Amino acid sequence: MTNTFLTLFDTALGRCGIAWGDNGILSASFAEDSDDRTRAHLRRRAKDAVETDAVPAEIATVIADIRALMAGASKDLMQARLDLRDLGAFETELYALTRAIGPGETRTYGDLARALGDVALSQRVGQSLGRNPFPIIVPCHRVVGAGGAMTGFSAPGGIETKRQLLKIEGAIGPDLIDLMV
Repeated sequence: MTNTFLTLFDTALGRCGIAWGDNGILSASFAEDSDDRTRAHLRRRAKDAVETDAVPAEIATVIADIRALMAGASKDLMQARLDLRDLGAFETELYALTRAIGPGETRTYGDLARALGDVALSQRVGQSLGRNPFPIIVPCHRVVGAGGAMTGFSAPGGIETKRQLLKIEGAIGPDLIDLMV
C-alpha cells in the first residue's frame, strides 16, 4: 500500500485541493462550497489520504502553477506527474490529448473524438472528461462544444467557472458584464 496525502490551498478562484501518493497526483479539485466537500472529492481516488501541510517540492510546484494559472498566468501543468494506474486506456489517451491543449486554446469534444479515431466518440469524450479526477491539470475546461458552445462542465460553478477560466487564459474575450465592471 502506498502513502497518500492531500492538502487544500487558496487560489484566486477559491480554496482548491490536491491529493497525491508515491506514484504521482491522484486527484485535484476545484473550490467546492466547503472544505469538507473538497476533501470528499479528493478522496474519491485517495480514500485513505492524510491531510498535511508538509507538501513535497514536486507537489508544491504544481500548486504554485495552479495558483498562477487561476490568477492569469500562462501555465500548462505538463510537468505534473499523474497516477493513471486505475484509469482505462481510453481515459489515459484522452487525458493526454487534453493536457496538450495549451492555455488560451480550446478544442471541441469532436476534435478530441476524431483524434481518438472516430467523431462518434464525442459523447464518450464528454462523459470521460466529466469524470476527470485531475481538473485544471487535465484542463477539461479548454474543451468546448461545436462552434465554441460552453457545454458540459461538471465542476463547481458549472459553465460559469469554465467561462471564467477561459477568460483568465485569454481563450475567450470579456463579455458585456465584464465590460460594465
